[in-house]
Amino acid sequence: MSHSRLSLAHADGTFALPEDGTIAVFRPRWGDDLSVLPRAQVQIVQGFKPDHDAFAQAGFATVVCPDGRFALSIVCLPRAKAEARALIAQACALTDGVVVVDGQKTDGIDSIYKACREEAAVTAAFSKAHGKTFAFPAIPAFADWAAPAAPVQSEDGYYRQPGVFSADGIDGGSAALVAALPKFKGVGVDLGAGWGYLSAEALRQETIKTLHLVEAEAAALDCARLNVTDPRAQFHWADAMRLTLPEPVDFVLTNPPFHTTRSADPALGQAFLQAAAAMLSPRGELWAVANRHLPYETHLATLFQTVEEISGTRGFKVLRAARPNRARARR
Repeated sequence: MSHSRLSLAHADGTFALPEDGTIAVFRPRWGDDLSVLPRAQVQIVQGFKPDHDAFAQAGFATVVCPDGRFALSIVCLPRAKAEARALIAQACALTDGVVVVDGQKTDGIDSIYKACREEAAVTAAFSKAHGKTFAFPAIPAFADWAAPAAPVQSEDGYYRQPGVFSADGIDGGSAALVAALPKFKGVGVDLGAGWGYLSAEALRQETIKTLHLVEAEAAALDCARLNVTDPRAQFHWADAMRLTLPEPVDFVLTNPPFHTTRSADPALGQAFLQAAAAMLSPRGELWAVANRHLPYETHLATLFQTVEEISGTRGFKVLRAARPNRARARR
């Protein structure tokens, strides 16, 4: 959501605010301008831990799953089409008034607007800052867009649900990392564990004592709990950059994210690598996979005394880093 589009759409008459009742805002990102909304009526629905915590700390009522019925719902369009449709269906099912949809062109707002117009009496779209806002009365016509009530098991045996990373199958980077893994001993971390593929494969090794699965997206962690049933697994709904474990670990596995929008953001992956270095014991190792175009080696060289490319594929490289530089990693 752009800084001012929601306020301007309200002022333009695209939607009206209810005098009473709860206003649900589905999946807003921290920094989105919600100033037009009466805070006392707002319930933020957000399962991404950093944004969830930021809204909660700012004084908003914040939940992972929507609680109650709503007089107005606002859906902040996510990048994944299936998740976007599921959120609109969920908002319609829980709202007694109007559903507002806001999103950028790069997140598919034009196609969602067209699809909604085929089902409901949709307002004209208010356009601003490369995005649109539109509204329509909540109706049951969107029920076929709804996500399953629980994660669904795919043919490969893993549970997934719309919106989680690599929801349609095993990510090629993660597969490349699994193929290169050595034998591990002791305690490790799967940083950005997603729906649990790396952890499930790593825990085939009996020499691993404990594996911490750290994931910021609550929906992905719900899937991971179904996919990783080994008692050695410990689950953490947490921001990777803020988590503190009881003691340093022997190894970290990660397929770090590098997108916050559709544009690549290598700094996000670099922050993951720095967090990983801070978690490791002096003799600990980081095993990471990255797209070949991402220049992580230079950053890793500031965090570790040893950095090497172990293997990879045409599109991905598997990196091993050892002997963390503690002073640099803790910055």
